[in-house]
Amino acid sequence: MSHQRIHAIEYIRGISMLGVIGIHTGAYSLANPYVNVHLFALLEIFTRFSVPIFFFVSAFGLFRNQDLSQKLDYLNFMKRRIKTVFVPYVVWSLIYLLHYTWISGDTAPWATTTLLKYLVFGLASYQLYFLVILLWFYSLMPLWRIIVRPITAAPLTYLGIMLVLQIAFNYYSSYVLTPHFTNHYMNLAVQHRLSYWVIHYIFIFILGAVSAVCYDQFLRTLKKYHQIIHGAFFVSLAGMLLFYYFLLYAKGYTPEQAVNTAHQLSPIGVLYTLTATLFFFYQFTTYQFSEGFSNLLEALGKYSYSVYLVHPLVMYYLVIYITNTGKLMTATVTLTFFIFTVVLSMSFAKLVEKIALFIPLIGLLLNGSTPNRSKHKQVA
Repeated sequence: MSHQRIHAIEYIRGISMLGVIGIHTGAYSLANPYVNVHLFALLEIFTRFSVPIFFFVSAFGLFRNQDLSQKLDYLNFMKRRIKTVFVPYVVWSLIYLLHYTWISGDTAPWATTTLLKYLVFGLASYQLYFLVILLWFYSLMPLWRIIVRPITAAPLTYLGIMLVLQIAFNYYSSYVLTPHFTNHYMNLAVQHRLSYWVIHYIFIFILGAVSAVCYDQFLRTLKKYHQIIHGAFFVSLAGMLLFYYFLLYAKGYTPEQAVNTAHQLSPIGVLYTLTATLFFFYQFTTYQFSEGFSNLLEALGKYSYSVYLVHPLVMYYLVIYITNTGKLMTATVTLTFFIFTVVLSMSFAKLVEKIALFIPLIGLLLNGSTPNRSKHKQVA
């Protein structure tokens, strides 16, 4: 298997990071009682592929470097994932909890049982749950290898079946299942299911794994069906938007209620994630972008992890500034807020990268990596 660098994965990681910031920007825009519902749709609906597609990217990276015919060195595999994900997860959870206590004076999160709950379910900050799910995916790697092997024999058939099952389960979890059990711990487990139930994202993860293992076949399929993929992407996007506007205007939902219903786990949301994944992979694989735009996408992908981890802190202080200056979250202010969040978060990521060259422990704690100084000098 060839292990050449696949730029499409890096580019997808970058735009997904922008999508996540867009979703969180949309949440802050609700501070304006007269929020622009169309801009809100752009920030909250168009971007709904962002979190699930990260699981595709993660699985692709894992299985691109795996030989399924060889035995998995599980201990070594998990050691690397503990370094790259678990350590930054714990560190950033503590940073956010310390920040919360500092600004509020509330020490309740530091009680042993509460702190444990925060760490188990990724509750220290609203974006950290993704790392909890990712760690569960990593820990179940032997299972995914068992599942992927037979799928590679007839990927379209097996993935089609998995897609149907995924839609059915996500519908049940999103719109039917409620935590009304007599057991407190059962209620807690179900209440926070979105924070750690990998089953919500198994299809997109396995799709990434199979696409990596059968990469050449995956590319041929994309090229063969590219017109259908393009059409399906725009149809599913239209379906997401129609669902959103239907909830707003026909059902009388608030914008927040609408996006909490028309989300990525809804039936149309699962289809939108699939078509967006195939659409962007095809575009980034076949289209020749300008050097400047390619460099931008490369940088967004390179620093996406750090940006993902820090951007809620950046947003918090930007919101304080906006509030203190008496500004409303108008469309212009909201877009400016989004841009500044990206720029400042990227600046932080670059700063950490530079500091880590001299203090590798900083890179390990904040990014799960220690930079190669000699390689950096050659690049510079």
